[in-house]
Amino acid sequence: MFVAWVVFHVLTCVALVLVVLMQSSKGEGLAGSAFGGGGSMGGAVFGGRGAASFLSKSTSYLAVIFMLNCGALAFMSSSSRQVATGPGDEVGTSTVTQQAQRDIEQARQQQQQQLLDDSTAPFQVVPTDQAPPAPSDPSGQ
Repeated sequence: MFVAWVVFHVLTCVALVLVVLMQSSKGEGLAGSAFGGGGSMGGAVFGGRGAASFLSKSTSYLAVIFMLNCGALAFMSSSSRQVATGPGDEVGTSTVTQQAQRDIEQARQQQQQQLLDDSTAPFQVVPTDQAPPAPSDPSGQ
């Protein structure tokens, strides 16, 4: 269903571009050349100003269809991205986000274990009254 909307959107976009290109800009443009340069064929098909009003109305209708289709596709894409969740998973999070959260939790646990291991390691505490005097110059002499 989503693919059909995308195809419809592309066709609407191409039609909109073609209709805009066919309009004249104070001259004949592609509309005049497509319907007999001098306006004889264009006048016969659309009337005196028929081509311009037909193309203007077509542009308006296609623009409205294009905008509505953009909104529909945005709505469909946002609602189709819901993740199937299992027991214990958070609703609405992707698999990548869940894996990243697991990795962060595992790294946190490793850090806590490392801190516990470091705190139980033997270390020497030197009281301040028994500490050796600090050297007076940078060479240590």
